[in-house]
Amino acid sequence: MNAFTSHPSRQRGATLVIGLVLLLVISVLAVSTMNSATFGLTMAGNMQYGENAFQLAETGIEVAMNNGPFCAGASCPPNVIAQTDVTDPDGRRLGSYQAVTTYQACTMKDGYSASFRAYHFRIAAAGEAARGAESLNQQEFFLIGPDAC
Repeated sequence: MNAFTSHPSRQRGATLVIGLVLLLVISVLAVSTMNSATFGLTMAGNMQYGENAFQLAETGIEVAMNNGPFCAGASCPPNVIAQTDVTDPDGRRLGSYQAVTTYQACTMKDGYSASFRAYHFRIAAAGEAARGAESLNQQEFFLIGPDAC
């Protein structure tokens, strides 16, 4: 009987070349997928820091509205909330906020008697979080008070 015999001189390494090409294609796909995942994580992190900056600016508006005082008149200086750092319970800095409240105008408000006026104010607040994320928010409001425009 004739047994299977190998002829080394007839092998040319085609299997090795095909295997290396497939390995190269798989490696390129793996690197591309890792880069896409890293980019996605970076974008999600930046969105989170942007949201933190927005919330810090909103905190500045809330603090300014709660603290007052609200001076109505053209000669009144702006009410300034200095830059305030915010930390988490472990003491790590999350960011900061600051706010400025300015008097805008005095108008008569419809539906009220002539002895009452609406005193309009504007709060401009800035929030700053990690990675340079910033948010500038404004809110206007008015207070009803005696006729002293």
